[in-house]
Amino acid sequence: MTIVATVLLILSSLVLIASILLQSGKSAGLSGSIGGGAEQIWGKNKARDYDAKFDKITKIAAFVFIGSAVLMTVAQKF
Repeated sequence: MTIVATVLLILSSLVLIASILLQSGKSAGLSGSIGGGAEQIWGKNKARDYDAKFDKITKIAAFVFIGSAVLMTVAQKF
């Protein structure tokens, strides 16, 4: 059981790191607020679709990471 939890912990941590690094920044400063209006007008929302996918992947990986860490802690007690 600890082997499965360890593998889940390692895989989820790698996915978590990759998904966080691949996300774009949420605040681009003053230039991002000025240029962001043009993207909404011309419909260039492809980056938002990718960000939404990476956001969902990050949440799932974080849940698996925390769950496997708790599972490893419980497995060590018994």
